[in-house]
Amino acid sequence: MSNRAKKEEQRKEDLAASTIMATLTTMLADHKTSLSSEFNSAFSKLNNTLDCIQTTLLENQKRLSSLELFADTTSQDMLAMNTKLTFVTEENARLKAKLIDLESRSRRNNTRIVGVPENIEGPNPTTFFSQLLVEVLGEHTLSSTPELDRAHRSLTAKPGPGERPRAIVICFHRFQTRELVVREARKRRGKLKYKDSPIHIFEDYCPEILEQRAVYRDVMRDLYNLGLKPALHYPAKLMVSTEGGKRRRLASLKDAQDFVKSHNQRSQEHSKE
Repeated sequence: MSNRAKKEEQRKEDLAASTIMATLTTMLADHKTSLSSEFNSAFSKLNNTLDCIQTTLLENQKRLSSLELFADTTSQDMLAMNTKLTFVTEENARLKAKLIDLESRSRRNNTRIVGVPENIEGPNPTTFFSQLLVEVLGEHTLSSTPELDRAHRSLTAKPGPGERPRAIVICFHRFQTRELVVREARKRRGKLKYKDSPIHIFEDYCPEILEQRAVYRDVMRDLYNLGLKPALHYPAKLMVSTEGGKRRRLASLKDAQDFVKSHNQRSQEHSKE
């Protein structure tokens, strides 16, 4: 091959190589531009997302700060409310105790008679029950009919035939007379009768005091059965007189129950000896 032919072939090869390189350069430039556009778009979206996240975090931080402030304020308010509630509870208990005391004082001249048949007092119950007390307790206790301010049945529904008669509430004009009647009735507990009907005479207490005293009902019956002399002092303090004449105070229902058990055990031991 001549030199001229060789040069022509070489020129064609160089031209083809240049064309390929130009094409590759163009393709690379186009690809670079496309990638750059895609990356810019992706980064822009990522930045927008990060901005949204940052905004949300800032809002959440503000809300948390607001909640913490609200929680602190609420905690202080709750503390103040608890303080006020404690004060109100204590004040209510004090006022309730004072109310019970005032009501009890208003009943100091009262007694209750249980067991008197219905409808025997007639139109003048005050006179009738004054005479009834003399008949039941005897003239050696009451030399004359006691002066009563009021006498009436308890304010409950009238019982039907065969039902338990209502209690009678009596208000004595003089406290000393009331004490004499109650003391004598306590001595003759279970022995008082009116026209063959057993009756009982008690102090007139308000419902709250009656609830406190009611818890000792069973244990007092046990003490009576043991031959002891229990007494409930106002408002509900149990005292027991033993065989030796000693007086003992039982501070709670459990103390009274333990006292009954120990007394029963001693009695069983003595009986075995």
